Amino acid sequence: METPVTRSIPWKIAVLGVCLAAGLLVSTTGVASHGNELRAGDSTRLSDLVRNAQAKTEAASDTRDQLAAQVETLQEAAATTDSGVAQALAAAKAVAADAGLTPMAGAGVTVTLTDASRNADGKYPVDAAPDDLIVHQQDVQSVLNALWVGGAEAISMQDQRIVNTSAPRCVGNTLLLHGRTYSPPYVMSAIGDPKRLAAALANEPGIRVFKQYATRFGLGYEEAASTRLRVPGYAG
Repeated sequence: METPVTRSIPWKIAVLGVCLAAGLLVSTTGVASHGNELRAGDSTRLSDLVRNAQAKTEAASDTRDQLAAQVETLQEAAATTDSGVAQALAAAKAVAADAGLTPMAGAGVTVTLTDASRNADGKYPVDAAPDDLIVHQQDVQSVLNALWVGGAEAISMQDQRIVNTSAPRCVGNTLLLHGRTYSPPYVMSAIGDPKRLAAALANEPGIRVFKQYATRFGLGYEEAASTRLRVPGYAG
């Protein structure tokens, strides 16, 4: 049988090792922080990165628009003296509408999706999870899909034209579309037969599910027909 003195030696060695390790960690942290306290809040937040990227995107878009206007002016000038350029411009203009490059106006339907609002007492439903209270990417996609199925001739979301390469994506509680971020409400307008569009919206399973959540948790779904809608041309 070991004596108490003999049995305590390994514990003393273990304690000494832990102390040395702790000291090494403290020293390493001090060097890494240059003597300053390390805080999670000191790191760049995702929202800041999104805002910075948004500002750069808008600046690049402005530059692109200016250059595009210069190119268009030069093309029109060249077309007056070059038959080849004139023919190419005529061919491009002939398919501009089908490519979504030209604005359109006419009768149609507008759908608006919004996050849940608080109750009269300023609270959300007690049985709601955070994901139950916001508009998701699949909700937006359900509306867009239904509008195309309903025979939409042109669709816009927020202030942008939706084309076959458009891909709205959720980034946190915002939506990214063509390099720009948007917060709800999300407004989608489609030019086409209002009755046919409304029928397609009513038959879309994803929209039916969203309406159930809207009834239970206070999400917003609005659908309005109009005799005069305007959809901008794609400028990407």
